[in-house]
Amino acid sequence: MRTWQQAWADALYGEGGFYRRPEGPAGHFATSAHGSAGDLLAQALLHLAEREGSRQVIDIGCGRGELLTALARHAPTDLALLGVDVVDRPAGLAPRIDWLPSPGGPHLPDLGRPTDALVIAHEWLDVVPCGIARADDEGVLRTICVDDAGEEVLGDPLPSPDAVWVDRWWPGPHEPGADVEVGRARDEAFAGLVGLIGSGLVLAIDYGHTADRRPEGGTLVGYREGSACPPRPDGSTDLTAHVAMDSLAADMLTTQRDALRGLGVDGTRPPLDLASTDPAGYLAALSRASHAGALTGPGPGDFLWAIRRVA
Repeated sequence: MRTWQQAWADALYGEGGFYRRPEGPAGHFATSAHGSAGDLLAQALLHLAEREGSRQVIDIGCGRGELLTALARHAPTDLALLGVDVVDRPAGLAPRIDWLPSPGGPHLPDLGRPTDALVIAHEWLDVVPCGIARADDEGVLRTICVDDAGEEVLGDPLPSPDAVWVDRWWPGPHEPGADVEVGRARDEAFAGLVGLIGSGLVLAIDYGHTADRRPEGGTLVGYREGSACPPRPDGSTDLTAHVAMDSLAADMLTTQRDALRGLGVDGTRPPLDLASTDPAGYLAALSRASHAGALTGPGPGDFLWAIRRVA
């Protein structure tokens, strides 16, 4: 038996781990960074990069470079693009995209302290393994230990640093059987990423929660071949849990819906009379509105953007 945090890290990033598999994450699930919606997200992020005067965009935990590929289609030639993930550079990636292999999880390579950078961590923190605790019959939070089949037992009470985090960000009382995902490791990962940047904007985009909406039970879940499944730390599934986004010490926290609307993506359908005066333009605008709706509607629109400025 290992703690969930240890087992989770091995299952995703260890030798033969889920994120090292040849098909990559996109072989099992789609995110907002994939497909036509991802193309629209890329355009919005380029608008943000232009507004910020960014000279480089860095994508942390970038899978096989799907969002970077969309960025490369639209970005000006003088905007540098860099992907960071646990695998070597994928074959067929656009030559203009640079690549750095990463150890995985919270561990990142030296980025060279880039300046005027827009750093995007899109659904990265939710796969940074964190401590998982459960309240025992007396309401005491204990670390959960797990085997490869997903069978769990309660271990020791939370170590002091995790208990301090819970007292600050997820205070009790905790009903017997209630789970808490201890976000301290995510806070440290985000702070570590910020510390690698010379200047610019660091943006973490993830599904998560804030103090007023902590989940009553655990959110740890597995994904495999397009469907949610029980979490098993044997390397056969993705493992993900929602992020306590308000504990990240960000300068600004907003929903994806509001952030994208501020970047010109709002999902408004084109006027119907455009169909008769400019049919092709109407269809293009309708398609854009559909993809915008996929990014700003229920679910993805509720994602949270944590923004930290580095001067």
